[in-house]
Amino acid sequence: MAKELKVGDKAPAFKLKNDQDEWMSLKDFSGKTLVLYFYPKDLTSGCTTESCDFNDNLPKLKKKDAVVIGVSKDSVASHVKFRDKYKFKFNLLSDPETEMCEAYGVWKEKSMYGRKYMGIERTTFIISPKGVIEKIYNKVKVPGHVDDVLSSITY
Repeated sequence: MAKELKVGDKAPAFKLKNDQDEWMSLKDFSGKTLVLYFYPKDLTSGCTTESCDFNDNLPKLKKKDAVVIGVSKDSVASHVKFRDKYKFKFNLLSDPETEMCEAYGVWKEKSMYGRKYMGIERTTFIISPKGVIEKIYNKVKVPGHVDDVLSSITY
């Protein structure tokens, strides 16, 4: 079990395939603010709303020199369908083995209708241009979330 990440910690390194079937790593975003959001599943209502909100606000995030990346355990092929359906202009990373989700502490026991299972807890990290975690949003509620993210990026 990975330790709980805190503001001020160095962001865990990662290397995963994106929705273009290209490898991406944390160091690809050096010098930029990275908005890294973990979501449970492609093409589900809450995840679609959250992803569309980020996509709609990309111009505002770019003004703050921020880059958005979405992460779930869905396959690259699933990400391609999700991206194409909603015309996302940012990368979606595929973490089928949940290595990145575990490193960031978002792979958690969940419960629905009394049944316990492992899944991704909706979480957003803001990572500084130097690779340090500046803000963590745990158990994200989608409405208004992107506005909170925008207001917390102050440079």
